[in-house]
Amino acid sequence: MTLHLIPVPLSELSEADPALSLTADVLDLTRSLRHFVVENAKSARAFLKTVQMPVPIAELSIKELPGRGKMGKSDAKTSDWDDLLVPIAQGFAIGMLSEAGCPAVADPGADLVKRAHQRNIPVRPHIGPSSLLLALMGSGLGGQNFAFHGYLPQDEAGRKQALTRLEDESRRQGQTQIVIETPYRNRAFFESLINGLKPDTQLCVAADLTMPSQLLMTQTVQAWKKAGAPNLDKRPAVFLFKK
Repeated sequence: MTLHLIPVPLSELSEADPALSLTADVLDLTRSLRHFVVENAKSARAFLKTVQMPVPIAELSIKELPGRGKMGKSDAKTSDWDDLLVPIAQGFAIGMLSEAGCPAVADPGADLVKRAHQRNIPVRPHIGPSSLLLALMGSGLGGQNFAFHGYLPQDEAGRKQALTRLEDESRRQGQTQIVIETPYRNRAFFESLINGLKPDTQLCVAADLTMPSQLLMTQTVQAWKKAGAPNLDKRPAVFLFKK
């Protein structure tokens, strides 16, 4: 039996049509599963309703990944991961779901995948939307050399220091830098970017990817300052820059 890594549409499920984001094979596979390990049970149930599962949602086994501790790291023990993998020992495949996009990429779940490898359990990632790759594709900043850094420090001094370091690294290596922030802090983070990066650095803002309200724009920091801050309040966004 296999641990399947199943992507979820990036847009709100009330607006999403999974058939537009996922292949027919992935949809068929999802409908065949009865055991799921998920980031959030409520959003997982909402997604599974949209794919028209052939059995009632209440009959599915849906277990959440362990909570996140300090610095976003899991406090789970090996036994916690093994408990989640019990259905495989019983002869059932498991599907792992993120809240949006690809599981274990800028989302929890990597530790479960690692444990599956340690136990020689087959792992199969499936095709679907990734906000990081979509943003990189649409940025025009180059995908031959890039790095994803996740969240930068929240304190102003630490964030400015990190931006200076990453901008210098981008200049030296020709590397596109990718960062994210919690949606409700997007506006403040954007201000940190345009105030902490050099005027001629290229900055891409990619928000609401795949949604009708999508914003995907790359221009210099100086041009962003002149144009003013876009409306990023509570919108899932990815930020990319290159010197």
